[in-house]
Amino acid sequence: MEIILKQDVENLGHKDDIVKVRPGYARNYLIPKGYAIIATESAKKMHMENMKQKQHKEQKLRSDAETVANKLKDVKLTIATKTSSTGKIFGSVNTVMIAEALEKQGFSIDRKNITIKGDAIKEVGNYEATIKIYKDIKVTISFDVVAENEN
Repeated sequence: MEIILKQDVENLGHKDDIVKVRPGYARNYLIPKGYAIIATESAKKMHMENMKQKQHKEQKLRSDAETVANKLKDVKLTIATKTSSTGKIFGSVNTVMIAEALEKQGFSIDRKNITIKGDAIKEVGNYEATIKIYKDIKVTISFDVVAENEN
């Protein structure tokens, strides 16, 4: 019996896969639990149309992400923070500060998608961060941490 999976099922397949299983497994477990639907001709046609639309949306999201990635490659960030006379930072620079600096330059990126390379930033200097824009599209940017002017 052919079924269309509505979600990932371990040792069987991923969401939207069309797989063959034994009729009892489909009728008694997969379909009642909501993991699958029977792959009738009309269900297959609808599934194919949904997959085409999903692929079109995926391509649009990917192209938009690549555009943002290309713009981000040229960005130079400078993060000013309070420091001691020896150059040590009070606290540390974190992803929230990087996200705010990117926001000021017109990029709306969630702090959860930013990863700072290395340990916590506790001193003034030049550092790198990786920004995940879309599934497998990542950009590495460099940023400077400088002492804040106290006037």
